[in-house]
Order: sequence, then C-alpha cells, then structure tokens
Amino acid sequence: MNADAAWMRVALRLARKGLGRTSPNPPVGAVVIKAGRVVGEGFHRRAGSAHAEVEALRDAGARARGATLYVTLEPCNHTGSTPPCTDAILAAGVERVVVGCADPNPAVVGGGMALLRRRGVLVAEGVEAERCGELLRPFTKRVTTGLPLVTLKLASSLDGRIATRTGDSRWITGERARRMVHRWRDEMDAVMVGAGTVIADDPQLTCRLRRGRDPLRVIVDGRLRIPVDARVLTNDLASGTLVATARPAGGKVRQMLRNGVQIESFTPRRDGTLRLRSLLRRLAGRGVSSVLLEGGAELAASALREGVVDRVACFIAPTLIGADGRGMVGSLGVERLGSAIDLRRARVTRIGADFLIEGDVGGPRAV
Repeated sequence: MNADAAWMRVALRLARKGLGRTSPNPPVGAVVIKAGRVVGEGFHRRAGSAHAEVEALRDAGARARGATLYVTLEPCNHTGSTPPCTDAILAAGVERVVVGCADPNPAVVGGGMALLRRRGVLVAEGVEAERCGELLRPFTKRVTTGLPLVTLKLASSLDGRIATRTGDSRWITGERARRMVHRWRDEMDAVMVGAGTVIADDPQLTCRLRRGRDPLRVIVDGRLRIPVDARVLTNDLASGTLVATARPAGGKVRQMLRNGVQIESFTPRRDGTLRLRSLLRRLAGRGVSSVLLEGGAELAASALREGVVDRVACFIAPTLIGADGRGMVGSLGVERLGSAIDLRRARVTRIGADFLIEGDVGGPRAV
C-alpha cells in the first residue's frame, strides 16, 4: 500500500465516526500530513457543524502551511450552512490535497477540485475511491435518485423461519448478531418496520449501545392498526417515531399527535397497503439517506416487489424450526428460478454461532 492510500484509510476511519449523525450531509473524514506525520485530523460531526477539512485544518493550525490534506470527499466550493471548504484550504496554505472521490451531487461534482487547481494547489483524486464511495453510498443514492439507501435486515433459522407456529421468536440469533443490529441502528438515519411487527413484538427500535443514538423510527401502517399504547408511540420514544398511514384522521391519530408522534399520510393501493417508494421519497426529502428495514415478512416482500431494497443483510442461525414456523419473507410471486432475486457481491461472515450473508440486490438471477 502506498502512502497516499495509507493516509486516506486514516481519513476513512475518522469519517466513520460520523455515520448516522451527519444527514442530510455525508460522513467525511480528513487528516493533515506534514513530513510524514499527522498534524491535524477531523471529521464531520453533524449537519450544520464544521466540515471535516475545516476541523482538521483548525487542529493543525500553522502546521497546515505546505502540508498535504487527505479528505474522503471532494471539498465543497459553495456556501451552505457553512462557508466553502476550499476557502479554508487556500487560507491555510495547504500545498497538496488528496481526494477519495468526487462529490456525487450533480450540481457540484468536480467544482471544488477544479477551483483548487486553478489556485495552484496540487490535487490528486480517486485514492481509495472504492472504500470512500461505499461510505458515501447512502448520500450518493439520495442526491442522485431522490431515494435513501435501503438495507433489508433479515434473521431466520436454517430453514428460513423467523418464529415458531405459536409466534415465539426470541431469540433465534445470538447476542453478537443482535449487537451488530444495534450498531447498524446507530449508524443509519431511520429504522422501518410494519404494523404487524409492532403489534406482535411491541419493540422499542432503539440503539442500546453505550453512547449510541436512536434512528428515526418509521412504522408502516396503512390501516392504522397499531395500538396507541405501543412503546414506540408513548413516553420519550414518541417524538422520534413517524407513522405512515392512509388514515390520517380520527381519535387514534389525535392521541398520537398529542404524544408527539409524526404522521405522514399517503393514498393507498386498493388493498389498503402503501407504496413504499412514495414513503421513501418523502423520507429522503426530510434528509434521510439510509434506512434499515427490519420487518416483518410482508413488509420485506413488499419492498422487494417494489424494487426499493438496495442491500440485504441476513443472519442465519444453526437452528431448525420446521415448515409450520413463520416464513422470513412473504410472497414474491416467483414462479421460475430465473425470476428469483439474486444477491450480487455476496459474502458470508461468521458472527458468533450465526452466519451473516450480505449482498447487493440484483435483478432476476442468471440460470
């Protein structure tokens, strides 16, 4: 690995500290290097705060003059909630800037690097581009398509069951797998479940990691079946919960609103279900870049049928429940294997006693 790649990986480690905390902005990390040593580092902590480059340059102070700045995303050259980062770079006297990847926003792509070059700063781009691009993937999806990146989280027995015939489901997977899910909640903007999950399990949908943050809780409930005393709708959880429904009026809604719950109304399909693409587009309009879709089986099937799932993360426990157990995913209408949904770039990881299969959702499988 060359020096540029090594220092960019340091910037990437810093950037990951901002996961789940920066939307609608992307997570970005930066490090200032002089004479082979780190003299300044920073990352974007939250929307409205200083960008990573500015934090790193402040940390470096006068030592930034003549130094090299490594940053995972192209520095901005426009004024938003903060001044342009290119101004700070020029004022600091940085000699060289190494960029992980260009800004994916079509309105600004390449502008920051072009300005720096015009002002005599040496600019290298595309260093550790794949890793930087993967970190930026939710932001890129939102600014280029108007939709957030959706990860479908599944957990089942070896034979694809999420519960016994009586509904007992705690716990199919082990502690390490559950802890990983809490880490994902900490890093993503929103977690989404269907009404059936709330009715059956009454989950809190919180992050239970030390110093973790709770994502926005999104409940998809076209017919407004969830009880008003569900934990996600009461006490200090209510204000961080959004209910998407086709029935935005009535006593139940008024009680939710009094509790602080956010209500979003949609025109349903004939069967009363909601179009998830419309919901996701509205969430993106709120600045949500990443969604963890956690359940249940019918919501997972609806999302897959609509083609709104980008990634699947499926935990498989070495347990057999049997055909009378509850299935992991509802009907997809697949009649031939050639129409089944394939995962691309799939990989398998051992997580305690369980196995995690991750991959990007592709089209119909090639047979």
